[in-house]
Amino acid sequence: MKHFQIAFLGGGPGGYVGALRAAQLGLSVALVETDRVGGTCLNRGCIPTKTLVKSAEVLREIQRAEEFGISVEAPVVDFAQVMARKDNIVSTLLGGIGKLLKESNVQIIEGFGEFKQPGCLEVKTKNGSEIITADHIVLATGSVPIRIPIPGADLPGVITSDEILTDTSLPEQLVIIGGGVIGLEFASIYQAFGVKVTVVEMLPSILPNGDEEVSKRLIPLLKRSGIDILTKTAVKEIRNEDRLVIVVEDNKGSREILANKVLLATGRRPNLQGIDVEGLGLQTERGAIVVNRQMQTNLPNVYAIGDVVGGIMLAHVASTEGIIAVEHIAGHSVEMDYRAIPSVSFTHPEVATVGITEQELKTKGTKYKVSKFPYSANGMALALGESIGNVKLLTDEQGVILGASILGFQASTLIHELALAVEMKLLGKDLAHMVHAHPTLSEIIMEAAHGIDGKPLHLA
Repeated sequence: MKHFQIAFLGGGPGGYVGALRAAQLGLSVALVETDRVGGTCLNRGCIPTKTLVKSAEVLREIQRAEEFGISVEAPVVDFAQVMARKDNIVSTLLGGIGKLLKESNVQIIEGFGEFKQPGCLEVKTKNGSEIITADHIVLATGSVPIRIPIPGADLPGVITSDEILTDTSLPEQLVIIGGGVIGLEFASIYQAFGVKVTVVEMLPSILPNGDEEVSKRLIPLLKRSGIDILTKTAVKEIRNEDRLVIVVEDNKGSREILANKVLLATGRRPNLQGIDVEGLGLQTERGAIVVNRQMQTNLPNVYAIGDVVGGIMLAHVASTEGIIAVEHIAGHSVEMDYRAIPSVSFTHPEVATVGITEQELKTKGTKYKVSKFPYSANGMALALGESIGNVKLLTDEQGVILGASILGFQASTLIHELALAVEMKLLGKDLAHMVHAHPTLSEIIMEAAHGIDGKPLHLA
């Protein structure tokens, strides 16, 4: 029986990053992982999908080449090669993480880990079972896709985000159930590759957790690209005939949509498999483990991080929570702060948000100021041929930046200047007076900041 100062149950972006930080602090660390380190993010989520996003982006650039004075032949998509590139990148990163963990003396134990008694993990390995003990246990078991309870949800061809990333063929028609981040990213990817895509969302708008104005602006842009979007629409049934028949219903009645594949993108739920919640007396709420700002559960010396605690299910949140948990175990005075968490949707165009949204400010009755600046008034955006979108800043009456959203090219990169502004409670004038290089897309942020207490310089 081996003993460690910290044992992580789960090797995703929360578990493995926490393990690396624990090793840096000189602690003995075990990492129990059923599948492969990196979790959903590296193997079935963030990284694989971004390789597809890039392939789709290259295809769109080629299709627009004549706008830039370049003539090319019609491109041909080799989707099997697109997926092979994805697999190669995942393997490269997987090897890098494994090497980091090994060089950091983190002991990786491959197998299904069970947490049934305090201070102890039982791991079912290929060769039997192994028991390890630890002073502190960190639960980082992640989440799993939700399969909605509708007739036909278990039919062949009805898949989740896990399965679609292993399919090397392109369907002619794809229906995506769910208009959140996952569904819309896949919609943008597969539309670029020539697939007829329909997104069905039960709520009044897409990206329901983001800025309402951005969501409303994104819908016509996605429709213009060729994606059908049905909001306020419920899926009642899926049947298997010559093709899949999806029966949907809105306030006008019901109708049928045909598809070769149906992607269930209706969210994810915390994965508590292997954790004896009742036997341990572990506190949960709506299926998620309850923690405080130091990521402590109600059980002594037991922490939980990442998707298993619910809340903001993002890889970078899990990683940060992992660091917070480890540093607290090591005696540091730390706590998790969720005020300035950037969130990105890799749609076409991209969407990024940070901080509080305008609808949240309205709900709270908070007085605030808004400033916007369009991509179309930025020199670099025009030079790049990316004039669609804008930056939106929200501040309190004193000009302190509370939140921001970006719709447009490279929003995923630009949002971090605004994340720092929210984190540091900067004023709009702080960003306005900071010198931004010219010509850059970052000047859009500067111009929006000028609009907080005055007027943007390059907008009539």
